[in-house]
Parts: sequence; structure tokens; C-alpha cells
Amino acid sequence: MKLRQPHSTIVDVSERGAAPWITMVHGATHDQRYFSAQVQALQGEFRLLLIDLPGHGRSAALPGPFGLEEYADAVLAAMDANGVDKSHYLASHTGAAVGLILASRQRQRFLSLALESAPIPGVDLPSVTKAFNHARDTARGRGMQAARAEWFQGEGWFDIIRENPERCRADAHWAMIADFSGQPWLDSKPARPVTPLLDQLSSIDCPVLIINGEHDVEDFLQAADAMEKRLPRAQRVLVAGAGGFPMWEQPQPVNDHILRHLQDACRQTSG
Repeated sequence: MKLRQPHSTIVDVSERGAAPWITMVHGATHDQRYFSAQVQALQGEFRLLLIDLPGHGRSAALPGPFGLEEYADAVLAAMDANGVDKSHYLASHTGAAVGLILASRQRQRFLSLALESAPIPGVDLPSVTKAFNHARDTARGRGMQAARAEWFQGEGWFDIIRENPERCRADAHWAMIADFSGQPWLDSKPARPVTPLLDQLSSIDCPVLIINGEHDVEDFLQAADAMEKRLPRAQRVLVAGAGGFPMWEQPQPVNDHILRHLQDACRQTSG
């Protein structure tokens, strides 16, 4: 089946002519609203392309399968449809894994990566696999309302948000999850196998900012360790007071790190 283009939003308010692009891709159960604080911080210097992955946000009606390979195809389709030839890339969780896939295959299109809590495609994260399987079984057995609630209330990557509801805008975060269609949990079509990427990370030669919270789930911290060792131009940031979602939980210091990373990458590109 030919992939239908996912929903995307362009933010182009920069006074810089032909400002560089940043493609922004969220994680599982989220949508492009996840990047509200980053949009405010970055829109003055960059053109932004925000993508809703299939099964999420305004791409909820797109059919499965819903695997990393299918998501990677969707991101490329959105970039192509919007005329984004070369771009920086900012992403969280599932979107971050997609970025690693794309940057390993189309290096000329990706100027830099900034990745929050990135899984490495092809490397199992036991806590993530367990959580996904539980959410899928709950969604199919007891319905999406129960699955969404257990996902947000029970999984460790939301601990900091739940424990600091005002600072971490817990109501707004839950609103995203409450709007999640659940199709990636309900769909039974098998996704395409993912080519293991661990041994290919050294081929990604653009600057990569690896972002984790100090209280992130251990599986994601171990994945970050592996990426830092293998990516030739990696920079690692461990965000104080943050858990699974530093861009959401501690936006100001994280945005400062992201902006410096992007400015450095732009200087290297033009130099």
C-alpha cells in the first residue's frame, strides 16, 4: 500500500531569509504539541516542520503497520511534500529512533540530530517492550481508556511529570495522551523488520546531541551510553531534575542546550 502523507505543520516566522529547517518528531502516544516550548524558543532563527506520526495526532486515521520503518517512510514523505531537502532534526523517543534510521541512510539530508531518550533501533529495551505489550493487551482487552490511564499512571518515564504536576504541566501532558488514537496498540498488521543499527551508528557523521533526564529509565540511559561511545560527533547532556521527558519537564535549560547545538552545527556547515 502506498503511504499516505502524515499531517505536518510548518512554522515559518523567522525574519532570516531561507532560515535553516528543523524537522521535529514526537514519541509514542504524543503529537506535535509536545514541542510547544521548543517552537517558542526556536522559531525566531529556524523554519520548523512538525510531524504527527501515523496513528498519532492529526495523522490518527493513517493505517498501519506502525513500526519504525513505516514511521521513517512517513517522516521522509512529509519532508519531501514540504520541500525540506536538508534539515536539522529534533525528536523524542520513537521519533529519535526514526532519526537514527534516517541519518544512517540519508546522511546528506540531516545536518544535525538532537535526540531525547532515544532507543537504538534493533536493540531491545526490556522496560519499553514490557510497557508496550502491557498497553497493547490492555487496549485490546479492556479498551483504550484503561490503556491510556495505565500508561500514564504506571510507567516510570512519567514519574517526574506526575510528581511535579504544576511545574511539568501534567494536565497538558495527559491531554495529549488522552487524545492518542491507540491505533498502534490496536493494529494487528506486522511491521517491517528493523535493520539493527548499533553497528552502523559510527556512519552517522553529523553532530548529535544526546539528551536524557538524570532520572530517566535505566534502559534509555544505557542506550545513551552506547550511542555516546559509537557516534563520532556526539555530545551528551544529562538534565538535572528531569526524568523521561526533559524537553517537557525542564524546557528552558534544555532549549539552551539545543540552541547551542544547532548554532554550532550551522557554523560547521557554513564553515
